Amino acid sequence: MDDLKQSVQTVYLEQKDPLVIYKVEAYNLFKNLSGSVNKDIVSFLAHAQLPVQEEAPQQVQQAPRSQRTDMSRLQANKEEIDAIGDDYAANEKDYFDPSGHPDHVVVKQEPIKVGPKVGRNDPCPCGSGKKFKNCHGKDA
Repeated sequence: MDDLKQSVQTVYLEQKDPLVIYKVEAYNLFKNLSGSVNKDIVSFLAHAQLPVQEEAPQQVQQAPRSQRTDMSRLQANKEEIDAIGDDYAANEKDYFDPSGHPDHVVVKQEPIKVGPKVGRNDPCPCGSGKKFKNCHGKDA
């Protein structure tokens, strides 16, 4: 890396960014190093003679066959489901009522609507004739 640093210092004379050249050259050096390490490892493993321990051949145990499903007890209930109709499956009629009362009617809440905001220099809505900032807007 020190040699790389020395060689990159003169790159500024070529009007190139030394940092960019340093990063590119460092990456190329790392890639070459990684390739040579991988090559050495593969070469060692290819030429190595690993001892193999021979064992007496054992009888191969076969896994017990899984039992077949008894299809004689199965029933087809498609006709029953079709006869029941929409009440069999989940639908929009299935509403969970947390109150527990079947007659309880849930009322949807309407959003709160706010009227127009009174400006600071507008007349006060109380009817005093003063500006809002001097009347009820003093505390706000």
